[in-house]
Amino acid sequence: MKILIIGAGPAGLTAAYELLAKNNNDHEVIILEESSYMGGICKTVIHNGNYLDLGGHRFFTRVQEVSNWWQNIMPSQGALPYDYKTLGREAVITPGGPDPEKTDRVMLLRNTLSRILFKRKFFDYPVSLRLSTLRNMGFITSITAGFSYIKSLIFRRKENSLEDFYINRFGKKLYSMFFENYTQNLWGRHPSEISPEWGSQRIKGLSIAAIIRDLFHSDSKRSEPSLSNNFAYPKLGPGQLWEITAQEIIKLGGRIITGAKVIALNKSGDVITGLEYVKDNQTVTLTGDIIISSMPLKDLIAGLNDVPERIKFIASGLPYRDYMIAGILIKSLALKNETRIRTLGGIVPDNWIYVHDKSVKMGRIQVFNNWSPYMVNDVEHTVWLGLEYFCNEGDSFWSMSDSEFAELAVNEMLKLGLIKSLDDVLDSHVERVRKAYPAYFDTYEHIDELREFLDSINNLYCVGRNGQHRYNNIDHSMCTAFEAVKNILSGTQDKSNIWNVNTDKEYNESR
Repeated sequence: MKILIIGAGPAGLTAAYELLAKNNNDHEVIILEESSYMGGICKTVIHNGNYLDLGGHRFFTRVQEVSNWWQNIMPSQGALPYDYKTLGREAVITPGGPDPEKTDRVMLLRNTLSRILFKRKFFDYPVSLRLSTLRNMGFITSITAGFSYIKSLIFRRKENSLEDFYINRFGKKLYSMFFENYTQNLWGRHPSEISPEWGSQRIKGLSIAAIIRDLFHSDSKRSEPSLSNNFAYPKLGPGQLWEITAQEIIKLGGRIITGAKVIALNKSGDVITGLEYVKDNQTVTLTGDIIISSMPLKDLIAGLNDVPERIKFIASGLPYRDYMIAGILIKSLALKNETRIRTLGGIVPDNWIYVHDKSVKMGRIQVFNNWSPYMVNDVEHTVWLGLEYFCNEGDSFWSMSDSEFAELAVNEMLKLGLIKSLDDVLDSHVERVRKAYPAYFDTYEHIDELREFLDSINNLYCVGRNGQHRYNNIDHSMCTAFEAVKNILSGTQDKSNIWNVNTDKEYNESR
């Protein structure tokens, strides 16, 4: 069979690798990727020797198949990385694994720490009930939050929106402090306008009750991925793993065509006979027996012929949130490290810092020094930050020049107290990501109708975050590819197993 795969993100590359590794003599596999990078939004950009991770991609999963797959592509560290070795910090070592000081093809094991910056004070992320949390909130606010939570237990809301979802689990006071403004900043919509399904996909069982249980069962296995203490991470950022995967695919006989934008899919009855893509201003037609698509559903339907008007309406109304990141290199970070975790240069040990401040538009801060010391050209004397902003393509943020956007980000750093003066800034770089976050509002409520139509096309398989319009993690996206390949190799027509990935709360949480 000739299999055409649209998109070289985690789902597309996983599908190609699985097909070739298991049946490389039986299938011709061609990947079409619009950009020049591998990994989709899980790519890594290099700027002046510093590596920029677009989004902060932790490699963490409860699915053994995914874990084994990562290990096969990039083995776990067999020695401590530079920063842990220098600081005398401990980490799990895999006997016989590669030494990150001697080779690049290695997966590091990193400590997880993300916190919320609220009124220039740090709060645990996810929100905890530790003494430091109560101290930072203050006595009156803590009491108010407690009674607010008790009220939410007594007067349960019908969960018609994400606002209802949050209040039922945290109470109205904590919701207003830690969820309302951040969620509106992230999605450009108030939580009352967003489906509660976003919460069930991303937050799952996390609540005040879960936090209390976790306090009394700190030594037991924790069921929530958000509470994991460690995560794996490629030495040179997430894109490194997908670049290596692409190399392996080519070794196995696959083809990857970059700079190829798919513009049309030719449907005849209940099958797609091929597609058209544009490369170097030339339109090329490819025939194929199987189509695996990770392109946004909106674009997929727009490129299909013979589509009912109702389906066109649903697809055209699917919302997305776009993303911009400013990589800012600074001399030092003004935030004080008041934890017991040792870091190079004494910087705060966070991977992410979630910004909950109505005076700025910044959403999150990545401290790349803490993701991997090898991502920073001079990790001993500089700090490489990723300042994340959520926007819509074409809005005032998106339309800024790179220099204007970097200037705005630096000014917000000053306002938040991240740096002391403009003289601390050494370099900057800006990246834009289209359709980074599939959103759960507008016509999304009719997604089942769209899925039913897509499933009626026998040789089309929709995988990945945008391919299913679902806010999936890396492992979820890979699992959709696993399921699609299983169906293709077995000849199974029922595609429910592909769509059901990450819909059951327990899917990725039970060992």
